Amino acid sequence: MICLLEVFFDYACPYCLKGHRNLIESLPNFPDVEIIWRPCESHPRPERYGIHSDLCIQGMFFAKEHGIDLLVYHERMYDLVLHRRVNVENADILAKHVEDLLDGKAFLEALKSGKYKKMQQKANHYAFGQSGVWVVPAYRMEGQRLDSIEDVTITKKQLETFLQNSICE
Repeated sequence: MICLLEVFFDYACPYCLKGHRNLIESLPNFPDVEIIWRPCESHPRPERYGIHSDLCIQGMFFAKEHGIDLLVYHERMYDLVLHRRVNVENADILAKHVEDLLDGKAFLEALKSGKYKKMQQKANHYAFGQSGVWVVPAYRMEGQRLDSIEDVTITKKQLETFLQNSICE
């Protein structure tokens, strides 16, 4: 039986990157777990704190709709935001950095037109308004939840224990 794991994350969150890598390393031990990626902004606009990842998130919806490998897309976004410090708040710059993964022109057009903006806003509402997410990364599976504490990451062991204890019967 397949178990659905909701993963709430933000590309601008270094703890989410660590959680992402821990999850990817752990997944082979949990072949019945299927991931539902739930991107959300740690600091949504208009708040002016840190990097806004709204365009990266909108881009994830584009990538998903166009059949792009989301694991590759996630790695690219984390790299651009957290390691290379690219200005991902500029759609032209963001599109230029993903041209090798997808149709850069269509990607840019989608971002500039706001095609995925409502999806990104709904994702924020789902995370913070409906799912009780307070800090990312956060995980939900089979009615169970694993939440981060601000400025503290979830360890690989904590994640694996959560996955083991939440497995579908």
